[in-house]
Amino acid sequence: MFHVKHFDVIVVGGGHAGTEAAHAAARMGVQTALVTLRQRDIGVMSCNPAMGGLGKGHLVREIDAMDGVMGRMSDKGGIQFRLLNRRKGPAVQGPRAQQDRQLYQKSMLQETLSRENLTIVEGETVDFLMDGQRVAGVVLADGSEISAHEVILTTGTFLRGLIHIGDVSYSGGRMGDNPSIKLAERMDAFALPKGRLKTGTPPRLDGRTINWDALEMQPGDEDPAMFSFMSTSPEARQISCGITHTNERTHEIIAANLERSAMYGGHIEGVGPRYCPSIEDKIVRFADKSSHQIFLEPEGLTDHTVYPNGISTSLPEDVQHDYVHSIFGLEQAKITQPGYAIEYDYIDPRALTLELRVKSV
Repeated sequence: MFHVKHFDVIVVGGGHAGTEAAHAAARMGVQTALVTLRQRDIGVMSCNPAMGGLGKGHLVREIDAMDGVMGRMSDKGGIQFRLLNRRKGPAVQGPRAQQDRQLYQKSMLQETLSRENLTIVEGETVDFLMDGQRVAGVVLADGSEISAHEVILTTGTFLRGLIHIGDVSYSGGRMGDNPSIKLAERMDAFALPKGRLKTGTPPRLDGRTINWDALEMQPGDEDPAMFSFMSTSPEARQISCGITHTNERTHEIIAANLERSAMYGGHIEGVGPRYCPSIEDKIVRFADKSSHQIFLEPEGLTDHTVYPNGISTSLPEDVQHDYVHSIFGLEQAKITQPGYAIEYDYIDPRALTLELRVKSV
């Protein structure tokens, strides 16, 4: 049981947003608690082990300009740096860096452990301490109570998280992690306007079973654009990513099994992101295209896992095997983890003030 009872600020959730929020509070000199399920998961990249891109690259740099940590950690963990839209104007250029999952996670955890005024608390937040209409702290699953002047929630994909692979669905915050059900149910009492979102992830591949020799390879930029204004050059060894494409056979396999996809079989009510559609979405929405590009992105310098960027899916595992093996260079590829869709609650941002405070509580 946790004995220190009071902090100035409690941050719930140790993902990208929660870690930044906790560091920001601690830098201001106030005693801050970061409540997360497992300390070792701080800095874990849930989906694609890359940082930045169009729009998101600007965001990371803005965070860095305010002395945030993501930019510096990305420069430590980056194994391939590319400035997207280099031929266009600076407003639409996006810095992106493929990350070594372990390097990034290790750097972020170390930075968080060494931050003055910041205490990591392991536990699941299941309830709030209330002082009238004011949230005055949190209650953990083991019954511990921690009070605070301010409580910051960073919910990610965990609130009532539901994982879908074909017609199989089960609760999860991400693959291998429990969802946050009790906190979601507790927040129902606040009667906040909510909705469901969904995002997807591709099957992970064993890089040793990919025919790299047959594939086009894409190196990083010769003069890398770093995220942090404090960095001068990459710290890790740099790598190339492979490029391949779906083909008409791939599209036939997917089209023939559309109704078995969680997305198209009616299992998902959440709305998907506009800018990273699943492969099923691409086949339906861009029916005139006979192929789609796939980037084969290694997840680390010492990790054989490869992230095939461009084929996220919620199709059943057998269909995933068939369509992956129809792709050039992946004929013998071994799938180490199936792709899946994840659906979760989000709070309608119109329930928040301009300071991102909940208006009604």
